[in-house]
Parts: sequence; structure tokens; C-alpha cells
Amino acid sequence: MNQFRERLITLLHYPNSSWNNVLKILQKDPMLELLHPNHSTAQLKMVFPTNETPSSNPSIDCFFPELIHEQIQQYKSNDIQVITIFDKEYPVYLKEIYQPPWALFAKGDISLLEREPKLAVVGSRQATQYGRNAIRLLFPQLIENNVLIVSGLAKGIDALAHQYAIKNGGRTIGVLAGGLYHIYPRENLNLALEMMDTQLVLSEYPPDTKPQKWHFPARNRIISGLSRGTFIIEAKRKSGSLITANFAVNEGREVFSLPGSIFNPFSLGTNDLIQQGAKLITKAEDILEEL
Repeated sequence: MNQFRERLITLLHYPNSSWNNVLKILQKDPMLELLHPNHSTAQLKMVFPTNETPSSNPSIDCFFPELIHEQIQQYKSNDIQVITIFDKEYPVYLKEIYQPPWALFAKGDISLLEREPKLAVVGSRQATQYGRNAIRLLFPQLIENNVLIVSGLAKGIDALAHQYAIKNGGRTIGVLAGGLYHIYPRENLNLALEMMDTQLVLSEYPPDTKPQKWHFPARNRIISGLSRGTFIIEAKRKSGSLITANFAVNEGREVFSLPGSIFNPFSLGTNDLIQQGAKLITKAEDILEEL
């Protein structure tokens, strides 16, 4: 199991190791026995299920290239833990989603992965005073009832959700788009560092992965996947927060939405969710009775 685990983690560091490619490799070679240190790139071409092979990176000429091996060796000294989908520490709720991450790269208190209940809280990057006031009103009682807050460490509502969870003495998990060494946006770097020290920050990508545009919607499935319910606080009609809500719906999880003024563009998305069946939230009890 240790050799398999090591090979899987190494495989995830290749530039073209998409979720589907890893699945095809595992279907062909369930224990990754064909992938060992003596394999050349030419041999790997026979193992990888597509024409997209590690040979796209000229520095990689065998399955255990020194570059990747050194990166992985440094994780321990940087207090980074890797939890694969085959490890007992992997969150049960996350296993249930469509395309669960093959691994989570984690920095912080991984015992938080076992804490329940978890509530995803997401919203607009351009948070208004109304959204801030809603968090200030609702969070104390949620935290008193040991609700753990999950969000995406993005600007706006996400950052506020993490900050108010900590301010009220609660626990919180941040899920990054990109790797742990590339915090985005940079304005949340101090918050992320604080959470790495006292809370938990996760990514499905190796730490040195720079965030790409498609990482952000993919990240949202993890935010909702970790949680029993997702609470949308503010969202325009075209919003990444609504993607998170859709993931929650598709996985049979609860969706909560904060109503707002019909004149406020940041409430149009949340009001639409309520029309579509999300639970309207005016007080913390509305969430607690479902969790």
C-alpha cells in the first residue's frame, strides 16, 4: 500500500495528470505496478491512456524524476500532509461526490476533516454591508452549535466567512484553487497563513501548482462536497457561488440562501435559488434544524 500510495502521489505531480487520466491509469493498472522508478518516458507512453504524457515536460524522463521526488520530500518539513482517497483520513462526505479528488494536500489541523457538521458558506467577491451584517448576525449561534465553516478563501464573502468563524472561536476550512504555495488572491495571504497555523487549508493540486481559471469552478465541488449543506449569502445571477449551489443540489445536500432586495444585483442570484427550492434563511435556527 505504501508503494502504491507513493506512486499515486507522484503521478498527481505530472502536468497532464487530469482526473480522467488518473482514472484510466488506475483502471488499467489498479496497483500502479507498471509505474516504477525504472520506467522511461517512452515506456510511460504505453501506460498513459492518451497522447498527453509527462514527456511534455523535458525535465521528466522517468517515473520518479528527482524534481518531483524532492518536492514531495519537502512537504514534511513544510508541515504539508497528503491524504489520498484510499486513506482512512479522507472525508467520507467528499467520497460521495462526482469526481472526488484523488488526494488532498493539507496544511493545518487535519482533525477538522472529521468534525461535523460542516457548512459551506460562499458568496460574492464584492460583498456588501448587507452580506457582512448577515454573517455577523448568524455566525455566533452557528459557532456555538459547533458548526464548522468551509469556504474558498476568495475575496469577499468567503474571506469574511473564515474571519468571522475564527473571531467567534469557531473552526474553519479553506479550499484553494491552485496549490498551497500560490495563495490567490494575495490580499488573503495573511488569512491563509493564519488558517494554515490554527485551522486547515486544502487543495487537490500539488503545492507548487499555480491557479488556473478552470481550477476555481472545480474547487467549488470540494467546498460543497465536504459539507452537509451550502449557504449562499450574496450572488449575482451569473456567479461562481451558484456553481457551488448546483454541486450541492446534484449531490443531494442542503442548499440555504439569504434573501435580499429585488433592487440589489447581489441578491438576484440568491432570490432565484429560493424560487428554485433553496431554503430561505433569516436566522441561524433555519440552518441548524437541517444540519
